[in-house]
Amino acid sequence: MTKEAVNATVPVPLLDLKAQYVPLRDEIHAAMDRVIESQHFILGPEVEALEREVAAYSQCRYGIGVSSGTDALLVALMAIDLQPGDEVITTPYTFFATAGCVARLGGRSVFVDIDPLTYNIDPASIEAAITPRTKAILPVYLYGQMADMDPIMEIARRHNLIVIEDAAQAIGAEYKGQRAGSIGQLGCLSFFPSKNLGGFGDGGMVVTNDPALADKVKLLRGHGARPKYHHKLVGGNFRLDALQAAVLRVKLKYLDGWTAARQRNAACYRQLFAEAGVEVGLPHDAGYGRHIYNQFVIRSERRDALMVYLKDHQIGTEVYYPVPMHMQECFANLNHDVGDFPASEFAAFETLAIPIYPELTTDMLKIVVDVIAGFYR
Repeated sequence: MTKEAVNATVPVPLLDLKAQYVPLRDEIHAAMDRVIESQHFILGPEVEALEREVAAYSQCRYGIGVSSGTDALLVALMAIDLQPGDEVITTPYTFFATAGCVARLGGRSVFVDIDPLTYNIDPASIEAAITPRTKAILPVYLYGQMADMDPIMEIARRHNLIVIEDAAQAIGAEYKGQRAGSIGQLGCLSFFPSKNLGGFGDGGMVVTNDPALADKVKLLRGHGARPKYHHKLVGGNFRLDALQAAVLRVKLKYLDGWTAARQRNAACYRQLFAEAGVEVGLPHDAGYGRHIYNQFVIRSERRDALMVYLKDHQIGTEVYYPVPMHMQECFANLNHDVGDFPASEFAAFETLAIPIYPELTTDMLKIVVDVIAGFYR
């Protein structure tokens, strides 16, 4: 592509949900009409069906639909009876909900740094962070790739710790043949619209193979009541809407095809960047198994200037995440300083997501790479 062509690029958004919706419009409307005609909007048959389908997809015995990915984390922590002062080992390089839910229950997030290649928690740093107050390990699967779970589970077994998988960005991802959410005691999924399986609003699910934990999560999501108005526990209103479940059931049938398209786009990017001779850091595939590319995150020491350049050329970008948790104002009480978790901090300063959604054409991918090449020229 010539310099003139780059200067007149076709807009490439970071995500185009309309492109996903249009071919499914009739099917989705029929599913929503089914719920509207039933007038059963909270929980019910649609939610129960989605729970079975997503649990099976995630290689789990049980799925409990909840109101968001954040609430999936919150109710999972409630289900393990996290108490004020209990510690949860997790990563500072994540979306706020990971550490926020621990704090809401009075727990303390104990951060360990990330693997600088995968951006997931570094298992080698976990054991030194364990104290008598440690209750759980909460690995986060960033950008569609699972953490290195064998050593994490071994550490958890030796220290009698619970593992909760933050799989909000990783539905269908695999580690050595095991699906996200199926390895620890509990797994937490998000159906936020931008996720690989996204609803028409907020939604989430807790998956597990433990019948007692599944029952407790189900009890907690409805104010701890069983039967109605008889409250065994203090829970919350974490219920998934039937309309969201109906939409998600339609989309779930297409998820594997969308994942394959994301994988093809990722492979195409790698080829195009190599052909263009552009020296940006590309996502590292650790080789554990299925990477679902919720995001395609590149790395540049000139990230901020590159981001401005891309926006000027109508290429959608986003920074996930610009401020690690240990540097957030609301966690000042954890008494961390800049430099405590250098891999997380460098990732926050250097990474940038570019479009990866399934409906991208090869020409659109070429435009993105050519614009980035233009920046470096």
